[in-house]
Amino acid sequence: MTQILIKQIRSKIGSTKRQKLTLQALGLNKINATVEKEATLQIVGMVAKVKHLVEVSNK
Repeated sequence: MTQILIKQIRSKIGSTKRQKLTLQALGLNKINATVEKEATLQIVGMVAKVKHLVEVSNK
């Protein structure tokens, strides 16, 4: 599997509870926090739900 870097670029204030929980499940707690994950279908789906709050790049 390919690795992707997920970086939180916007605040979760004002987001729905579900979006906040998705960010938490991805391991993102603060702005500019970065995590490296495998590009599984589950992770890609989670990123799609919060695409306005994160930035994704390939490793």
